[in-house]
Amino acid sequence: MSIVERPFASLYVELEHSFRQPDLLEEALTHPSATDGEGLGKRNLERLEFLGDRVLGLVISSLLVERFSDEKVGQLARRHTALVRTEALTRVAQDLGLGGYMKMSRSEEETGGRENPQILADCCEAVIAALYLDGGIDAASQMICQHWIPLMQETVQPPKDPKTALQEWAQGRGLPLPTYAVLAREGAAHAPVFKIQCAVCGLPRSSARGTSKRSAEQAAAQQLLRVIHSRQDNDDA
Repeated sequence: MSIVERPFASLYVELEHSFRQPDLLEEALTHPSATDGEGLGKRNLERLEFLGDRVLGLVISSLLVERFSDEKVGQLARRHTALVRTEALTRVAQDLGLGGYMKMSRSEEETGGRENPQILADCCEAVIAALYLDGGIDAASQMICQHWIPLMQETVQPPKDPKTALQEWAQGRGLPLPTYAVLAREGAAHAPVFKIQCAVCGLPRSSARGTSKRSAEQAAAQQLLRVIHSRQDNDDA
């Protein structure tokens, strides 16, 4: 579905904000592929994504300090990492239906750009920045609270990302730390896909793809954690 078929007015409702500067929202919803070759005057979401990442980090930090007053800095940091990573941003972007509002090249769309997790995450950060620039920190905070507080409530204990959990499992058994290697880099320059292999002594090697090295490493680590949990379940049976 194209941007023409999804008028901004319906997104105003989803965001609970009526933009005084609608050009900001349009910029936030414009993928770089839609401005290729159009010169420096045509802006896309990249600059707003940079700002939105910082705004999101600030608001999430404030919420965590307020809501988890008894936790130590390391615990808060793990919660923060989980809440600002691509997976969380992608979930919010999907809830808002941002993929259907984006402007992008036909080739990008035909290769699944509207469902690409990294693109959706970048767009979500850009929308946060657009809200901040148009309505101040209150407008951005309102949107973030609405969509991120439910994510905070999903995890009672501070979460551990797969890489950390796998590392602690290996250390607890006196094994060398997990190693990660790039097997391949695919896709366009502005939307790369990395294939990463994870290896731990005594376990089968796993590999996974992601739109960043970090996300691919996390996915590969998660695969090995599933192997570990499966073995533990079999031992307990």
